[in-house]
Amino acid sequence: MIQPMASTGQPPAWKSAQARAVRDPAELLELLGLEPALLPAARRAAELFPLRVPRGFVARMRHGDPTDPLLRQVLPLDAEYDTVPGFVADPLQESDFRDGRGLLQKYEGRVLLTATGACGVHCRYCFRRHFPYAEENPRRDWGAVMDAIADDPGIHEVILSGGDPLTLDTRRLVEMTNALREIPHIRRFRIHSRQPVVLPERVDPGLLAWLDDLPWPTTLVIHANHANEIDANVGAAMAAVRETGVHLLNQSVLLRGVNDSATSLIDLSEALYETGVLPYYLHLLDPVAGAAHFDVPENEARALVNEIHGRLPGFLVPRLVREIPGKAGKSLINL
Repeated sequence: MIQPMASTGQPPAWKSAQARAVRDPAELLELLGLEPALLPAARRAAELFPLRVPRGFVARMRHGDPTDPLLRQVLPLDAEYDTVPGFVADPLQESDFRDGRGLLQKYEGRVLLTATGACGVHCRYCFRRHFPYAEENPRRDWGAVMDAIADDPGIHEVILSGGDPLTLDTRRLVEMTNALREIPHIRRFRIHSRQPVVLPERVDPGLLAWLDDLPWPTTLVIHANHANEIDANVGAAMAAVRETGVHLLNQSVLLRGVNDSATSLIDLSEALYETGVLPYYLHLLDPVAGAAHFDVPENEARALVNEIHGRLPGFLVPRLVREIPGKAGKSLINL
């Protein structure tokens, strides 16, 4: 069991890169050579949900192209102000499962720990863009969080989520998992993070040492939606994670204007597999207020996945799912 590392007084490289993320819509447009006419709408929508995107992720976007699929995921638009029936602040009704300590227990045998409200990137379609993270802070009473998990022997898997848990210092992650080691009924450990994709610098020696030392079978579920997100730096980060024995899966969201074609989804599966990551789920959009312009209807999604089935081996075809509040797990969409 590794011990929390002492601070050196200097922030790690990933932390500095995270702090330098682009937050001003004007700067984002300027970096990409885009028309200033886009700025008023971007500034208005950023008042609803702030812009945040790492510079390395911006560098993967096509210069001068306002329709770039990576840009579309992060650029605030006036469409976010549209009121659309069925698109609500809490589309998964997570308020029914919150306990005020950062624990969400929606599925039997698993507990999700919203370890932080911070993310390295603000995706405009995020189903938790309205989530009250200030009310769900496990740091306020970490002992009570551990006690709650320890007191329920039916919990066999802990899932670190957020926000993005890999925005936390590795020291904090070590402290969390050292506490979890004391709970004998934990059998599996899972991390959901977009950081290795948008900020691959996060996969540094300290993080790898932590992963390598974990006592449970561990899965890292990354989140990439388009093949252009997977560059050489992401590939190197995934190779390093694989060396620790951690299983790698990807979840993506089907998004209008981003990956709503069979070719783009096939390219994504191929790019993921080349980096040792298996496609896992392709989510239909959770109907969160402000994201209706990303929606792809279920019948269109079904046709896309059927086409992919005809062009890829089965293990490269993600399962098409929708999350329905109150269900015991993700709901598979029949093809």
